[in-house]
Amino acid sequence: SDNDSGRQLDLNPSSPVTSLPVLLHISFNQDHACFAVGTDCGFRIFNCDPFSEIFRRDFDRGGGVAVVEMLFRCNILALVGGGPDPQYPPCKVMIWDDHQNRCIGELSFRSDVRSVRLRRDRIIVVLEQKIFVYNFADLKLMHQIETIANPKGLCAVSQGAGSLVLVCPGLQKGQVRVEHYASKRTKFIMAHDSRIACFALTQDAHLLATASSKGTLLRVFNTADGTLLQEVRRGADRADIYSLAFSSDAQWLAVSSDKGTVHVFGLKINSGSQVKDTSRMAPDATHAALSPSSSLSLLRGTYLKPQTSFSIGVLPKYFSSEWSVAQFRLVEGSQYIVAFGHEKNTVVILGMDGSFYKCQFDPVHGGEMSQLEYHNCLKPPSVL
Repeated sequence: SDNDSGRQLDLNPSSPVTSLPVLLHISFNQDHACFAVGTDCGFRIFNCDPFSEIFRRDFDRGGGVAVVEMLFRCNILALVGGGPDPQYPPCKVMIWDDHQNRCIGELSFRSDVRSVRLRRDRIIVVLEQKIFVYNFADLKLMHQIETIANPKGLCAVSQGAGSLVLVCPGLQKGQVRVEHYASKRTKFIMAHDSRIACFALTQDAHLLATASSKGTLLRVFNTADGTLLQEVRRGADRADIYSLAFSSDAQWLAVSSDKGTVHVFGLKINSGSQVKDTSRMAPDATHAALSPSSSLSLLRGTYLKPQTSFSIGVLPKYFSSEWSVAQFRLVEGSQYIVAFGHEKNTVVILGMDGSFYKCQFDPVHGGEMSQLEYHNCLKPPSVL
């Protein structure tokens, strides 16, 4: 139908622009090299490095797109309508082929689609309390999972060449479910006392990072056996966690929240899940290399003399927590998602206000990150 055909807009900045579109959705692709934006009139795809708009589709009628899921850099996208004037019903997933400039398939549901995840061999559709796994080639249903209420559509899938590993909320508050499709195993992890707010997988799906609705502690688990490998502290105040991301080498973990600060933590887990003997701490913190069995824990703070140690039972857990190595402060109030850039020690931050930041952190000294770039992806491209 005519309504399916998007038109590629003229990116000439001299074209008249009536008003900026309203942003409904923003997400990275699987390797964080690109990101997709859904607006009240269509969708846009951007490159992260260098920052550039790759293409946009604005629809003649309707146009609201609430989910845009990319498949790496290929021409296939999954779209879900949304906003006040949706382009497609919010209960349908439309498979868009940008080479043909039209939809080539659709999946229909009885309730609104919360999110979609793509792999080269699977389409995963997340509803409020159910997840459906389809074979990409023929759209055949392979598996369905029941979850606790999941309004955010939380779901993570492995992106390596190996077999699918899928993570979703379990049926209990604070529980995550890990589906290992190759070995046909299901692992339940009681990750937190309060409900799950966010989680992320490494590319190989060996590690899982989780955050709860309290948003103070972040935990890293081994997905194979559910072992807790590391716990880090974002802060003392309750916070809404918007996104978590591992670096490609799983050395770092980044988190964004409604507090307007992006934190980067050092991970002491190598690929073999062994604890490293170097502790990456904030620059002004006291350093200690402790064996896990040690009965002494060092109070990490600037106001204590170095080498002052306390027994674990004496001090609240708050003081013995591991704090972030590096931070970047943003405008509070907007929602941001974060990923690691392709350049070493860089972080890319996307805001629901259209902002794009690229920052760099010092892996040794930490502290405030330096801003390398800022762009607004809703504004028309400027003249080069």
